[in-house]
Amino acid sequence: MTAVPLPNAPRPRRRGVNWEKWGWLYMRFSGVLLVVLIFGHLLVNLFLGEGVQAIDFAFVAGKLADPFWIVYDMLLLWLALIHGANGMRTIINDYARNRLRIVLLVALATATIVLLVLGSLVLTTFDPCIGTPSETLAPLCAAQ
Repeated sequence: MTAVPLPNAPRPRRRGVNWEKWGWLYMRFSGVLLVVLIFGHLLVNLFLGEGVQAIDFAFVAGKLADPFWIVYDMLLLWLALIHGANGMRTIINDYARNRLRIVLLVALATATIVLLVLGSLVLTTFDPCIGTPSETLAPLCAAQ
């Protein structure tokens, strides 16, 4: 006679990292931080200063000349992209099975990595002074 486990008996703990728990926690913490970062981004870009009319290449170049804004935008990029990719991963895991699931997860990981690399390169290597700068960028480019 074999022993039948009770319905409420604790299951033995699995060894290793609980990725679902960490993904769930990341979604909560990054979501809160993203709300703060996004509203700060909208406040600075749309409401302070001259408003939306002031946003042009020179405005972006001026922002990306300041290391604070590079770090701010990099944090926003990484948190938002990984947050969205983690949400898509959850949807793929819920609705796709077998080979389709693997193909979709690989495509998602590839797209996420490519976008993170390209976005990070743009933010860290942006140079508004390549070529002939406009009159609005001349003071910024002369300082270099």
